[in-house]
Amino acid sequence: MATNVYVDAFNLYYGSLKGTPYRWLDLGAFCARLLPKDRINRIRYFTATVSARPDNPDAPQRQQVYLRALETIPGLSIHFGHYLSHVTRMPLANPRRGGARTVEVVKTEEKGSDVNLATCIRGAAGQARVRSADASNFRRRTLLVLPRRAFARSVRG
Repeated sequence: MATNVYVDAFNLYYGSLKGTPYRWLDLGAFCARLLPKDRINRIRYFTATVSARPDNPDAPQRQQVYLRALETIPGLSIHFGHYLSHVTRMPLANPRRGGARTVEVVKTEEKGSDVNLATCIRGAAGQARVRSADASNFRRRTLLVLPRRAFARSVRG
């Protein structure tokens, strides 16, 4: 069966890859291993360009190297959303007695990638396979969102 794979990079990274040695995932090989009876028609990777931050100044360079590597995978296309950052107050996890209960933080949120992904799925044809920790099944579309358990089982064996 011809299968289109749609990857939400933010959910893939934070749900399956962050804190593991598997950050440089070969999505072509991964999809072929995850769906061995299917012919992978195309892979659409939805992401947003990260910005340098004081605690992670090299993040944009590392992301660009990975995106260039992904572009070498036949049938893979990259679709960009964007990030919005703003300063907001958040509660402290363990405030000191008599001290401040909140702190100012820079909050960064990804915008557009999920909308782009949904728009592409809406325009796609074919049978659906949904993999998600919380998504309902779609019958006409193909969506692959990887929870940690599916990733660990597929990559490690």
